[in-house]
Amino acid sequence: MQTQMSDWEYGLDLLDPAARKQALLRLEQSAASICDSSPPAFQPGNMHAHTFHSFNSYGYSPARIALLAKRFGMEVAGIVDFDTLDGADEFHEVGRALNLRTVVSLETRVFVPEFSTRVINSPGEPGVAYQMACGFVRRPEPMRLAAFLRDLKERSARRNRAALSRVNEFLSPLQIDYERDVLPLTPSGNATERHMVLAFARRAAEIFSGSDLAAFWTSKLGTPVSETDLPDSPALLNLIRSRTLKQGGPGYVVPTTDSFPPLAEFNAWAVRSGAIPTVAWLDGSSPGEQAMDEYMALNESTGASALNIIPDRNFTPGVRDDRLRRLYEVIDLAVSRHWIVIAGTELNSYGQRFVDRFDSEELRPLVEVFQKGARILYAHTALKRWAGLGFLGPWADRHLPRREDRLSWFADMGRLLTPANEHKLGNVGPADSPEEIQRRIRIVFP
Repeated sequence: MQTQMSDWEYGLDLLDPAARKQALLRLEQSAASICDSSPPAFQPGNMHAHTFHSFNSYGYSPARIALLAKRFGMEVAGIVDFDTLDGADEFHEVGRALNLRTVVSLETRVFVPEFSTRVINSPGEPGVAYQMACGFVRRPEPMRLAAFLRDLKERSARRNRAALSRVNEFLSPLQIDYERDVLPLTPSGNATERHMVLAFARRAAEIFSGSDLAAFWTSKLGTPVSETDLPDSPALLNLIRSRTLKQGGPGYVVPTTDSFPPLAEFNAWAVRSGAIPTVAWLDGSSPGEQAMDEYMALNESTGASALNIIPDRNFTPGVRDDRLRRLYEVIDLAVSRHWIVIAGTELNSYGQRFVDRFDSEELRPLVEVFQKGARILYAHTALKRWAGLGFLGPWADRHLPRREDRLSWFADMGRLLTPANEHKLGNVGPADSPEEIQRRIRIVFP
């Protein structure tokens, strides 16, 4: 794998549009040589990489993630951002240039009335759940679909501003401004808690220095802060976030039933937008996740067909414990329900690996499941792009009514298809059978 970066590659992660445009042009011009020097696709890939459109701890753009995925030999790569699809077009375009299978997803928080008394996967918040929608071809364009997406961003911004006001008061004399200090940290104005934390750390370093900076954070956070953690080490950023913005902190905003869209509403929007509603799994320790059969049945009734796993949260290499047991159990449950299962590392916290430990003893038995899920989502994306067909909808219900058959067919399509031969789907339509579509893909042109 190539590790040496060319000078132009640094420009992929710049927030200045003009500089990024030049870097993207160089990437397109270098695509052939990048493909020649990259290993063949050999591992399932990362299906859950956040980009700098929400928060990536390394500042990676969609283009940079696609480039790294190609060089790591990923068969399929997926990005997911909170409350935005602003990276969708770039990720898919770079994927096509590099002949890399790409999947775009969105993550948000929803309210689940049926679980209003049970914590699900948002710690300490009963009835609130992280939920995903996977397999977008582009940002939703019809007004009614785009309006829902704008509402997600606006809800997030309102929560951020309310939290910022409280934290400013708590950290006085340290103050930051949302427009001046936070929004410039992301290219599309889609700030998260982590952007606010980074802004606080950077502003503090401008006001204080050395031992004074350490003393300030020690006083405000109630925990000794070493000068070695200054000005913005991962440990310090995580501490600031936990002590100021999470439950018990001055900036924590207690969610209400109106804070987030209802689960059923979000899932319905995802389906109408051509994506697949996806349940996000934390680690199985909460009351809600200990009732996963019930929770998955509820999701399935409103269109969900997939489960997302963050492996690093669910196992320690060389350790066989309850977390690992619960991981195996939830995947067995998803497979028994004929759901898609995908995995990936978030990259929104420093130290996270770009590629999961798929060669570990603990994850090795799951690789086939994760790879199959990645192929299915890619095939769904390609068919949506070229023919308006997908894993959900009238065509799949008519031609592949048995879910096990549908999973197998889409997985096979995900193996056969690549961005280089997707054009063979150009004349495919709702009248074509699965067999006819595969026949066209298998045709070798002289």
